[in-house]
Amino acid sequence: MITRRTLLGGLAAGAATASGITLAGRALGSPLEARTTSGHKRSAGAVPLRILNNSGAYGNSSVWVYIVGNDGAQQVWVGPDGGLKPVALGDNGPDGYTDYAIPLAASGATTVPLPQMSGRIYVALGSKLKFKAVKDGNGKPALAYPAGWVSGDPNYDVLHDCAEFTHNSGGLYCNTTMVDMFSVPLAIELSGAKEQTTGTLKDGARARVFADVKAAEGFDRLVIGDKRVIAPGHGLDSGLFGKDYLAPAIDEAWSAYASKDLTVTTNAGTFTGRVSGGKLTFRGPGTVSFDKPSTRDVLFCDGTLAAPNDGTLGPVAAVLGAALNRSTLVSQAHQPTTDPAAFYRQRLTNHYAKAMHAATQDGRAYGFAFDDVAGFASYIEDGAPKEITLTLTPF
Repeated sequence: MITRRTLLGGLAAGAATASGITLAGRALGSPLEARTTSGHKRSAGAVPLRILNNSGAYGNSSVWVYIVGNDGAQQVWVGPDGGLKPVALGDNGPDGYTDYAIPLAASGATTVPLPQMSGRIYVALGSKLKFKAVKDGNGKPALAYPAGWVSGDPNYDVLHDCAEFTHNSGGLYCNTTMVDMFSVPLAIELSGAKEQTTGTLKDGARARVFADVKAAEGFDRLVIGDKRVIAPGHGLDSGLFGKDYLAPAIDEAWSAYASKDLTVTTNAGTFTGRVSGGKLTFRGPGTVSFDKPSTRDVLFCDGTLAAPNDGTLGPVAAVLGAALNRSTLVSQAHQPTTDPAAFYRQRLTNHYAKAMHAATQDGRAYGFAFDDVAGFASYIEDGAPKEITLTLTPF
């Protein structure tokens, strides 16, 4: 399975600069080239992408879509005709920003051929987004993505959100994501070998998410008016969330497994771990060790919990990160925990992710980067895709 962590291959991680700019990184996909009637590249086997605006809050004339990402060799964007175009510094207009917006049809669905690439489908409501073409660290054209969790970002006041995807010769892999923030309710329907849907919120759930996060102790400042709720990791970096919020829970786990075994089962087999000398060390199919993580490490699933795609350290790190976010690590000595009734039951837990899962009809959400552990992410895939529909669902 291609998880979200491999799905975008670095696109989602990006590099946040001091000015709040987020640069898209490398993504998967090496598409075969074809040409649209306008001369731009289009991937062979493009899949129809239908966009439906059922938000009830904004008309089609006030909604814009952006398809941006990487074709395996360069940063690209997609035009209304499905043309795959390289990002260029000359795309910046007089205001200093590109205009890669795809307007919606006057009514009904808007259909765009989705080429083979990895990227994001952004939706902006009320105002267009400001994507800036810049040079990356290697001097190549890249795109500064919206960072709605940064108050100085030029898109901070724009209501927007995104879904993520990889479309390649193996199929179509996609998810709705709340890893960075939640603002616009989005649902994905994928038609192919079978019919699949994910991301659909329960009636009135957008307001409930805002209310639940605001009511959780220590999480209230993550709610930015009626525009968005930002993830606690970004809140921590912005001074809106406690940098040591999870420290007591992490300490409790490290103390518990100093005197008893913790087992983690992955595709590689079962690892058995103990804490000694401050490190949680596992033995089994391989030997892997972890220093005690910080709250930030847990929320971003990074730092000491970074998960390389190596088949041993990475999967164990993912399971640990999920258990700490879901507050099951101490109570369940055999991981991963697969019963959602056991999740988020402690006072010190990821109340943001808890609210996201409670909001969706299927109970799945991407509230943190390792939410795919045990299959609780709002992620679907199909090896023979025929059509994908992204719906802005009712507010």
